[in-house]
Amino acid sequence: MTGLRVWSLAFVAVLLLMLQTVAARALPESFADLADKISPSVVNITTSTVVAQSTGPQGVVPEGSPFEDFFRQFREREGEGNRARRTSALGSGFVISEDGYVVTNNHVIEGSDRITIEFFSGEELAAEVIGTDPKTDIALLKVEADKPLPYVSFGDSDTARVGDWVIAMGNPLGQGFSVSAGIVSARNRALSGTYDDYIQTDAAINRGNSGGPLFNLDGDVIGVNTAILSPNGGSIGIGFSMASNVVTRVVDQLRDFGETRRGWLGVRLQPITDDMAEALGLSSTAGALVADVPDGPAADAGIQAGDVIVTFDGEDVADIRDLTRQVGATEVGKTVRVVVNRGGETQTILVTLGRREEAEGTIPAVAQAPEVEEPAEKSLLGLTIAPLTDEMRSGMGLGATVDGLVITDIDDTSQAYEKGLRAGDLITEAGQQKITSIADFEEQIAAAEEAGRKSLLLLIRRDGNPRFVALALDAE
Repeated sequence: MTGLRVWSLAFVAVLLLMLQTVAARALPESFADLADKISPSVVNITTSTVVAQSTGPQGVVPEGSPFEDFFRQFREREGEGNRARRTSALGSGFVISEDGYVVTNNHVIEGSDRITIEFFSGEELAAEVIGTDPKTDIALLKVEADKPLPYVSFGDSDTARVGDWVIAMGNPLGQGFSVSAGIVSARNRALSGTYDDYIQTDAAINRGNSGGPLFNLDGDVIGVNTAILSPNGGSIGIGFSMASNVVTRVVDQLRDFGETRRGWLGVRLQPITDDMAEALGLSSTAGALVADVPDGPAADAGIQAGDVIVTFDGEDVADIRDLTRQVGATEVGKTVRVVVNRGGETQTILVTLGRREEAEGTIPAVAQAPEVEEPAEKSLLGLTIAPLTDEMRSGMGLGATVDGLVITDIDDTSQAYEKGLRAGDLITEAGQQKITSIADFEEQIAAAEEAGRKSLLLLIRRDGNPRFVALALDAE
């Protein structure tokens, strides 16, 4: 009996030792070795742009006032409207090859005419833009160095699990190289883009971290830090990194062609509701319902309106978002098998994919419609908003391709003010839809109310940095 007791104690001791070993693996004592390994490949990015001097507020001076001449002389002395000024912005990035290719966010370098890369060693090099992809907010840069550069490799983001340790590196708030640690909080987040596949993390990400890498414990990049969800502009533990398996496809195309080349099926899709599934005789709502088939690859192959696409190129289709990502990730010109449910029976159709960028180029960005005079500004949800004009773009240092609504004033007692919105912020999306006019904004408010939602998600840009803010629809 004594021998059995001794054996039992020994077994318990071994078991405790094993549990301690597992715990030690799950919770590293330090990230220092990993930080030392990957730091040389992470870079700070400084961009600058020359813009025309904003005319700014003119002041309210009644005609004939004795101050009229004073203000006129002051503006002439200051050269108002005739000077140019250089604005700068900060971001992060990382080197992916020894010959100097650097990945960052598109919004970090958009509209800039000078890009400087600062390495961990302190060395600075000028960079040129190889290509950009606004749809995934990815940009590829190139620097010329006289020696091979330290670089990091992409990992497989699909293997990242909720709860895995990750570390983020970058240039938060312009403070220089900084490391933060956290876990993968969620996977497959969709924020506002067609091809979104974000990893959510609680590793601290702030303004200036945009474009920086999110690493796993093997030192592989599994995400590009892109946005945060915050009521005040700072990290509250909800950050988003574009998954590396999306980024690698974009980067490969930018490096090979200087642009993206996504597959295009040529259908207009509609989600399948429970009622639709029952009416169509489907066992579930999985798949994507074809609402229309304009001229294109699908029409040429024989896909029809009313078909339900259930598999694409051998992969099951969960929903519209899933199908769109699958098609976009497929090689242009490839012939794929598309399985559809038509009239309760499945059919396999061979479709040769076109190129989405070419198809989008043939469709006007804005449909022609009778001109309707839009108000110069309007107050909604506690915000006074106005369409972005060329003059505003110049004053705010924005590129010609940037669109949205500018917050010109804000009610200090409103929920919007409490959540950190301020005059000068740019609203680029509402309800996950791009907006360029006050009518667009009102349409998204109406759509949200009709759908029974209590709040509207806005994408705000301040100094080029994006963040999402949800405002209650009854907020004033």
